[in-house]
Amino acid sequence: MELGAFSVSLTVKDIEASRDFYTKLGFVVIGGDQSENWLILQNGAATIGLFQGMFDKNILTFNPGWNADAQKLDAFTDIRSIQRQIKGKGIALISEANETTNGPDSFFLEDPDGNPILFDQHV
Repeated sequence: MELGAFSVSLTVKDIEASRDFYTKLGFVVIGGDQSENWLILQNGAATIGLFQGMFDKNILTFNPGWNADAQKLDAFTDIRSIQRQIKGKGIALISEANETTNGPDSFFLEDPDGNPILFDQHV
């Protein structure tokens, strides 16, 4: 099962301070909007999102339809197919993608330790 591009979405207290910190580590802003309290940064194959005031916990994130550079893939497994496969393995979902639509959607689940995992398709 191909899950898509992987990143870690970090909940931060001060997005400017966090951006400054991670850029000192060599990360480069590749997306987002700081005025809306979210940024996407990358260092090589490592991608992180900084989100101020949007989430309670850090989130493991998969983006079906994107490569590691947030570029659309020509062929990919749709989020609804991934959702059906995961549910078929007996894993409970916290929220679900709409099975009657196409295109962008998302769903959430948690691992056994309560770590949130977001599947977020933008294409």
